[in-house]
Amino acid sequence: METEANPARAFGLARAGQVPRILIVDDEKLLADLLAQALSIQGWETFTANDGFQAVQLARKQRPDAVVMDVMMPVMDGFEAMERIRREREDIPVLMLTAKDAIADKIAGLRSGADDYVTKPFDLTEVELRLEALLRRSGFAGENDPKEQVLRVKDLEMKVDSRQVSRAGKPIELTKTEFELCRYLMENCDRVLSKEQILDAVWHFDFGGKASVVELYISYLRKKIDQEAEPLIETVRAVGYVMRSEQARG
Repeated sequence: METEANPARAFGLARAGQVPRILIVDDEKLLADLLAQALSIQGWETFTANDGFQAVQLARKQRPDAVVMDVMMPVMDGFEAMERIRREREDIPVLMLTAKDAIADKIAGLRSGADDYVTKPFDLTEVELRLEALLRRSGFAGENDPKEQVLRVKDLEMKVDSRQVSRAGKPIELTKTEFELCRYLMENCDRVLSKEQILDAVWHFDFGGKASVVELYISYLRKKIDQEAEPLIETVRAVGYVMRSEQARG
């Protein structure tokens, strides 16, 4: 594993003086310690636990900003530990680690409430990037962060860090998944996205998730952002969806 500090890629969320606090939970102590050391070199503050019960106690004491959680552990497995942590920290991001790679196991992990899923053996850089993405989505930002990221498509505006969405100045309440779907469409404005691309980016279903969930959430999102204004989301038959910044020309 690469553990050398990379200033060019140093964790952007720490730039204003507040570094993310990460709880790493794995019954393989060597693996947990190695991952903690590697993340610490990149500027993260880390804590380790080697079973689910210890993880719950440490999460209560240290108040981490995100958790990396192994599934199969003694005393208490990762799913139960995550559930108990979420009773007190409902929105804390959780990245699951597991040696299982079957589609059913991945779906079970995500349905249990995990925000993302990495299969062992994993690449350290992938874990770092997925954690960074989860923290940004959760609204984590460095102390006194001078500028919040704002996305705009016509009169639709999204403040990414504070997770505020409005259209023509009118606030729109989105669920977590609706927000991520809207964000992905806005970030790729005028680009036609396949259902598979959307699944991978929003649900991380890079293992063959059902495209019907995309159709369902597109319909939810349309009802909230397009129902009372000019439609922004367009269906491209047999391809996918696109959010248009300009009127489509026939």
